[in-house]
Amino acid sequence: MILTPQLRQRIEMLQMTSLELSDLIQQEMLSNPILEEVQSGEEIAEISAEILDQNSDGDAGSQEEGLRIANFDSAEDASESSVPVGFGSDSDGDITNPDREVSEADPFEEIDFGHEFRDYLDPGYRTQEFEFKDEAPSFEQFLSKGASLQDHLSWQIGMLSIGEKEREACQIIIGNMDEDGRMTSGVAELVQASGLSTELLERARQQILTLDPVGCGAMDVRECLVAQLREQGRDVETSIMLVSEHLSDLQPNKLQHLSKVTGLSKEVISEQLVQIKTLDPYPGRRFSSEAPIYIAPEVYIEEVEGEFVIYFPDDGSPRLRISSSYQRMMGEKNTSKETRDFIREKVRSALDLLRNIEHRRQTIFKVVDCIVRKQSEFLRHGVQSLKPMMLKDVAEDIGMHLSTISRVVNRKYAHTPQGVIELRKFFSEGMMNEDGEEVSTRILKLKIKKMIEDEDSTKPLTDEQIVKMMMRDGVRLSRRTVAKYRDQMRIPGSRERRTSL
Repeated sequence: MILTPQLRQRIEMLQMTSLELSDLIQQEMLSNPILEEVQSGEEIAEISAEILDQNSDGDAGSQEEGLRIANFDSAEDASESSVPVGFGSDSDGDITNPDREVSEADPFEEIDFGHEFRDYLDPGYRTQEFEFKDEAPSFEQFLSKGASLQDHLSWQIGMLSIGEKEREACQIIIGNMDEDGRMTSGVAELVQASGLSTELLERARQQILTLDPVGCGAMDVRECLVAQLREQGRDVETSIMLVSEHLSDLQPNKLQHLSKVTGLSKEVISEQLVQIKTLDPYPGRRFSSEAPIYIAPEVYIEEVEGEFVIYFPDDGSPRLRISSSYQRMMGEKNTSKETRDFIREKVRSALDLLRNIEHRRQTIFKVVDCIVRKQSEFLRHGVQSLKPMMLKDVAEDIGMHLSTISRVVNRKYAHTPQGVIELRKFFSEGMMNEDGEEVSTRILKLKIKKMIEDEDSTKPLTDEQIVKMMMRDGVRLSRRTVAKYRDQMRIPGSRERRTSL
């Protein structure tokens, strides 16, 4: 099947987050002069479909029942109307807003040129009308971006009293670190690439190991942790020995083995483990340059008088309209055919965008409405009331394709009485209990996790024992299933969880 640009845009919009959609709208406004932003408190003007009829075979304005663009600021607004009308079509196929007629005033005449361009017309100095507040932060507190690990280490190198060759060697070491602060190349490789001596590069690396954060420039985890222990000063010889020689055995369930190998008592080893656990094997991550992922709820779900209300928040996205000035240009006799064709094409593109925005919103509303109806008990009482639900259940309920539902719930969040939840988290498989009721696998995992958290660490529960405990609660699981759920939650087996007295 060949996808038209309009259909492709509609599909892409479904899987966009609200922040990504806002960026797309801003880009469309820059590329399409027909689109205008409706300012706060300003009404949407009537747009006639005649601009599409002139020298055109079709009427894009009457292709759909209507267009509605809306932002709800509260549950009260949502309860009054599902989606307020921003664009609609009348019986003649015109895209209209019944609230008011097109203004006949020329927008060009409304510009205050003396105010808008005074800085460009006045050759003299003019004080800008800025308002300053005493409590406002100083400009020194503003940063365009956070310092990277390399920037932070380079700044410290600049403060050291070392020669130019040593400084060059330090910069080479810093430039060959990953985001964890670990070396990506060996000293031998750097010697061949830079032409500097092995002794100089190794001395520079040892110098960087002591900078903040301590441990950057290490070849492996052992060297990183040892550098941090040495920085702590005294009484670290035992910890250094354990990290250097027995790092893989530093586990609570291997205290007996370590005691025999090292000759230390289990109490002493336990004390050293407490100290070692305070170390950071990835010191460079605190300076990670990865951009944070911002979560903005797509919809809000609130309970009002015993019923759940769904509404869209005002996410700051601009409300759009089609410029009436271009409509007037279409009606002028001296407008060339090329100009008319250009305007007509841009209007069609703008209408497609508006339709796709509304289609996205209506689709999200239908999916969330179905989720709320099926998971109302979860929204009221919490995760213990989560019901098994699959994507195909929602697809069949609202009559949409499974792939459409998957796009809608991907990376979108809802603000609910149980917190901000990703829409995909509402979906889970289920299993039948002895009473014939379906139980969500997510609830089963939580029960297994709670059993393990409450167990005696000296006698941890085996998978077989968990099977028997679940059977007492009316849920039949195989030992293999319990092991699979435990692995998915990254919980080690009973042997790894066992601790010695």
